[in-house]
Amino acid sequence: MRPAPRVLLASCAELPRSNADDTDLPEVLAELGVPAAWAPWDDPAAPFDSAELVVLRSTWDYPPRRKDFLAWCESVPALVNPARVARWNTDKTYLADLAARGVPVVPTELIAPGEPLRCPDFEFVLKPSVGASSRGAARFAVGERDTEAAHVAALHAVDHTVLVQPYQRAVDREGETALVFVGGGYSHAFVKGAMLPDPAAPGPGPGDRFGVEPDAALRRAAEDAVDAAAAIHGMRRSELLYARVDLVRREDGSPLLLELELTEPSLGFRQADPGAKPRFASAVRAALAG
Repeated sequence: MRPAPRVLLASCAELPRSNADDTDLPEVLAELGVPAAWAPWDDPAAPFDSAELVVLRSTWDYPPRRKDFLAWCESVPALVNPARVARWNTDKTYLADLAARGVPVVPTELIAPGEPLRCPDFEFVLKPSVGASSRGAARFAVGERDTEAAHVAALHAVDHTVLVQPYQRAVDREGETALVFVGGGYSHAFVKGAMLPDPAAPGPGPGDRFGVEPDAALRRAAEDAVDAAAAIHGMRRSELLYARVDLVRREDGSPLLLELELTEPSLGFRQADPGAKPRFASAVRAALAG
């Protein structure tokens, strides 16, 4: 008979064992003597209240039910990353908090429901403050006022605050660089293709991913972002089981933070070195001990 899981990896009903990137994490944890299993976060039969540790992983269906999801997070006795971090990080208005701490963030204007869009005179992106992947995001050229206003109205109609960000054209050439931290330490990095690409651009497109060794400027920017997030929550960086820092570049090559994922990011294990999953499993075991 299998031992009862000490660790539950929280997923969603559509992908109860996550996706191919990390489906085998229970087996990797078992190699370290840690029984683990997957369970959808909203499964009433899952023993989240008795698990020694619950790890937020692929809870990708939460955006339309964020209130319920956060209530569930707060009901779990031993959750990583913690519920207060999930509450903060599942609304992209957190970017303003990081910018206030000196993190170089893609310039972001927030438009609350009922507020009008002041159409920029540059190419820009509109996206909901609560959402996963690129759902609800759209790229606009200068002069598309009617289409822009309609997009804002559609997002406001479902009570979303809207983010307005200048489009960083370097993304079309080189994509986004995602740097992954495990247990507070840098683990690996990978490139994600542009989610809203220029069809004529030669760079990686949606769905393209490959491992990369980030340069020093990207590593420093990522370290600064993780440090700032930990400080905001009065935590040691090592208390964040994982973090994914998504960076893009200005035209001058300097890095900008696009997103800091602390709740349910894909961690790019398929693009990482073979030691990445064992590092993650070791960090889970350390969290159990500590």
